[in-house]
Amino acid sequence: MIRRKDEQQVEFKCIRNGIGEAEMHKILNGADEMLGKGRMFNHMILAAGNTIGEHYHSGDSEFFYFLSGEGEYNDNGTVVTVKAGDTAICLDGQMHGLKNLGDTPLEFIALILYS
Repeated sequence: MIRRKDEQQVEFKCIRNGIGEAEMHKILNGADEMLGKGRMFNHMILAAGNTIGEHYHSGDSEFFYFLSGEGEYNDNGTVVTVKAGDTAICLDGQMHGLKNLGDTPLEFIALILYS
């Protein structure tokens, strides 16, 4: 099966009480297409100044692979700058958040897998 870009589901959502909305292009459509191993595999876009609010993971882990732009990643209370080619890992029981620092969109792949 091939899913063309124009067939992807796209959703705009404020995530975890963040600022603004994230543009979410669903690479896979939820747990069924992820064979019960996870709940999200998306191409994400945060506009300048937008954020994903700080939150904990329970029962799953989340991974960000950054494609373009520059962001500020809160890794369990330690804030670090992230850019294209970096990977952020938030394991079960850990906390994270993300802010777009630049004037251009911050693009990344987000994957959530069940523990």
